[in-house]
Amino acid sequence: MDQHIAESIGRPDLIRLDDRLVCLRFETMKVVSALAAVRHLLDTGAVRHGDTLLDSSSGIYAYALALACHRHGMRCHIVGSTTVDHTLRTQLAVLGATLEQMEPCSDLKLDQKRRVERIHEILAEHPEYHWMRQYHDDVHYLGYRAIADRIREATGTDGLTVVGGVGSGASTGALARYLRAGSAGSADVELVGVQPYGSVTFGAEHVSDPEIIIAGIGSSIPFGNVSHELYDTLHWISFDAALAGSVDLLRRHAVFAGLSTGAGYLAARHERDRSPERTILFIAADTGHRYVDTVYARHREAARIEDLAPREVPDQSRLALPWSRMRWNRAPAAAAVLSS
Repeated sequence: MDQHIAESIGRPDLIRLDDRLVCLRFETMKVVSALAAVRHLLDTGAVRHGDTLLDSSSGIYAYALALACHRHGMRCHIVGSTTVDHTLRTQLAVLGATLEQMEPCSDLKLDQKRRVERIHEILAEHPEYHWMRQYHDDVHYLGYRAIADRIREATGTDGLTVVGGVGSGASTGALARYLRAGSAGSADVELVGVQPYGSVTFGAEHVSDPEIIIAGIGSSIPFGNVSHELYDTLHWISFDAALAGSVDLLRRHAVFAGLSTGAGYLAARHERDRSPERTILFIAADTGHRYVDTVYARHREAARIEDLAPREVPDQSRLALPWSRMRWNRAPAAAAVLSS
């Protein structure tokens, strides 16, 4: 029996959509990393019960950290993006977390920069606060070990491809690292990262999406937790293509998930079709509730996913909307610099 709701929320479902396509569905994925990170910090004496934990978030991590703090008797302070909505603000308030939300800003890079600057101001005023540094501290990898073990038991690792948003690097990077460790066949685990256009992480900052950037899977600033050398293939997917994926996933498989999941589903289907000998597992990081108005209400305008296919590119200079694919071949971070 679980001792706290966070433990239940952090336990994903494994859903077989067809004979070679598996969905790893979370209610709120980052609860996994936040719970394990806070537990580790307490166990090692880095923080104590009652301390204040601080971080910046565009939404999901704020909720995850608030739950982890509630579970372990900690205080939580969030510097939030403009994307934090009314529902989340209300939940954070009731959970006892404090939220400072940035003023509306159409520039994601400026929004992230302002949040980081505010974090440093708060730390100067309150040096006793602990900055969780979700984008840079690999303590956030720890929670995915148990998830990797569960995947290994359910699907095995021989001929397994994991597909998911890169984001802070913790979920996909950690799963690949743990799945590739320890047993025969583990080296055959491939990792496919999904990025939005405009993200600097793999050198796509020169291509902008006319619609909104997909929150949570890209970045306008470098993230220290992204281990580039873990990724075999990259997909860059636009808002419109991800919308089509989200709508199709709900219509075809009744899985109601966020926009990043729609992008991952699109990439996973493509990888399945080009590699008939492999099992493809894609990550559904959250539910679709916060995308009802921006994505699902537009379901009638969604393209048929059968009409969508990625443009194969040799380097980032050839990236083009709405969907591009490139072999990464576990290259180091330096290769993310835009080729020209």
